[in-house]
Amino acid sequence: MKLILNADVPNLGAPGDIVEVKDGYGRNYLIPRKLAVVATRGSEKQVEQIRRARKVREIRDLGHAQQVDSQLKNLNVTVPAKSGANGRLFGSVTPLAVVDAVKAAGGPVLDKRTVDVPGHIKELGKHQVQVRLHPEVTTELAIAVVAAG
Repeated sequence: MKLILNADVPNLGAPGDIVEVKDGYGRNYLIPRKLAVVATRGSEKQVEQIRRARKVREIRDLGHAQQVDSQLKNLNVTVPAKSGANGRLFGSVTPLAVVDAVKAAGGPVLDKRTVDVPGHIKELGKHQVQVRLHPEVTTELAIAVVAAG
């Protein structure tokens, strides 16, 4: 089955890529989750539009990714979150909260889809998250989850 990806799918491709997958994977996973659409002549015209939108958000090249990586390593990122008396959070830390905290700390603007929060961060303290800046550059970002005032 030939599909056009709408979103970044790990180990498959990026938005705008035309991929060949097994029928079941496409029909039962990618299409229902709006991660891909069936490739037809009409939809192939949309590929260029998807790629242009991706270029705007994307880190330009490997050098730029390494520059952003060094900026992230020098940041002290604190994520404010509501918590109870024992240090447990009401909810969990989301990738969007991490992106907002990086921006508030004076760091670069990141796409929330590039931030991988391991499991669910549900406690105050220091934690590690991964940021995929480029296919060849993945960095560890230390965040401190603090109680919101």
